[in-house]
Amino acid sequence: MTLESVERNPVEAEQATTGRWINHWEPEDAGFWHRTGKRVAWRNLWLSVLAEHLGFNVWTLMSIVVVSLDDVGYAFTVGQTFWLLILPNLVGAALRIPYTFAVPRFGGRGWTTTSASLLLVPCAMLAGAVTAAGTPYWFFLLTAAVMGVGGGNFSSSMTNISFFFPEHRKGLALGINAAGGNIGVAVSQLLVPFAIHLGTGINLSYAALMWMPVIVVSSACSWFFMNSLTAAKPDNNSYREALTSKHTPVMALLYVGTFGSFIGFSFAFPSLIGIAFSDFSRFTGIAFIGALIGSVARPIGGWLSDRLGGARITLWNFVGLSLGTVGVLLGVRADSFALFFGSFVLLFVFTGIGNGSTYRMIPLIFRTETSARVARTGEDMDAAQKAAKRQAGAVVGVVGSVGAFGGVVINLVFKFSLQAGGTLIPALLAILVFFLACALVTWWFYVRSTFAIERAPNLSHARI
Repeated sequence: MTLESVERNPVEAEQATTGRWINHWEPEDAGFWHRTGKRVAWRNLWLSVLAEHLGFNVWTLMSIVVVSLDDVGYAFTVGQTFWLLILPNLVGAALRIPYTFAVPRFGGRGWTTTSASLLLVPCAMLAGAVTAAGTPYWFFLLTAAVMGVGGGNFSSSMTNISFFFPEHRKGLALGINAAGGNIGVAVSQLLVPFAIHLGTGINLSYAALMWMPVIVVSSACSWFFMNSLTAAKPDNNSYREALTSKHTPVMALLYVGTFGSFIGFSFAFPSLIGIAFSDFSRFTGIAFIGALIGSVARPIGGWLSDRLGGARITLWNFVGLSLGTVGVLLGVRADSFALFFGSFVLLFVFTGIGNGSTYRMIPLIFRTETSARVARTGEDMDAAQKAAKRQAGAVVGVVGSVGAFGGVVINLVFKFSLQAGGTLIPALLAILVFFLACALVTWWFYVRSTFAIERAPNLSHARI
């Protein structure tokens, strides 16, 4: 089969190899994109969004369940409660690197099906834990840890989808994919409290059982309707170069400040309302607003970055996060729940925008560096840019993993602050200093270099 015939026939393009692997994939070719690529790419995106969304639903389940454990007879301390919040973060962050490497090994279709199916395990464990009488604390810890499989889905999904779309649409596509996953936090925080109060009393098992049929449907759809790209199979040199790049630790730090804060705040927010403002504990039911707004803001960050540059949006985003943290601090000091809640929602807005802008920076950084190197060395541009895409895919996984560890750090900071002094103020001061440091790092490494790049005529299109 020739490439020309593949471009003319979308069905043949999808069946160019055994199963649903696609050999020929050229999204930067406008003709190929409009005749074949767009339809296939968007179908895979929406199915990826569903699977990733369910991953976030399961990943954050324990953060909702712990609020009601006292009501069903489990009197855990503040320290024990925060460990139930920390463990899903920790395991989910650790799984993100192997999940990234699973996409080139098993294909996007095969791994999305597998990772979605694995979500049934923590759901079954949670249902058993809250149904059996006298379940020990260690089993709740184990259940919380296994929920981390939902956090790993993000990196494999983002890596996979990044190969389907052309550069000028990648910011929006990755923003939608990430937002669809992130919004799972808000959906769980909104729907699970209603589900567990159906019927008589509190039925915590419903928090897990409600997702299981949807997980089965998602797994089946992924298997029958998604595709895998041979172009997503990176060579070892690309991964090695990506993992040793000077940009990887810098972008990982920035993603800790955006996504790490988003997931950390999402896990902690319902508990913090009850701890810091016990008279307003009834408002834990509307904690989903923060995660919802942050999730919706994520594609806006990608969209703005496509037009104004990811580095600039990220810089101003960290300034906004700093101001939001000051607002939360003032709310705690003044014992003002309205200021506390409103400022926290503002934090979620900026974490969402920053999630989109930092992820958009990654492929552009490698593309810009590759263009500059090709201009110096005269090597083949097409081959170099394909290698750059593979490197960016690897970095997406690493950055996503390290960023998720930020959620662990956020909750540890809150835990130690509350245990040491019974107040959130030390934790909030530490978070403020960190956001200011991230703003400085963004300006130093990328905003200054962006100005230099835009003055270079041959690279003026590559606004990071």
